[in-house]
Amino acid sequence: MEEFKGVTVVKKANVYFDGKVTSRTVLFADGSKKTLGVMLPGEYEFNTTDKEIMEIMSGELGVMLPGEKNWKTIRGGGSFEVPAKSAFRLKVKTISDYCCSFVK
Repeated sequence: MEEFKGVTVVKKANVYFDGKVTSRTVLFADGSKKTLGVMLPGEYEFNTTDKEIMEIMSGELGVMLPGEKNWKTIRGGGSFEVPAKSAFRLKVKTISDYCCSFVK
């Protein structure tokens, strides 16, 4: 999906890791939520409440998912899923544009 129609965008930015990861929240009429953002190169760890589906539109990063022993490389056009109530690590290699879907 290239664009979202009929949505509400929260103006206040979500800013993490001293501004190296930022996003905006997009709310849908059905109650679902996504964030659209950019990650600068660096290493980050995130915790989840809900299940997350991360789509990487551009860039390249490594992800260490819960229970895994090896890093997985994700490039623009790729995606990965993170279980609810877990943590995952990222090694962002190049500026990466992403869309995160929260699944209840």
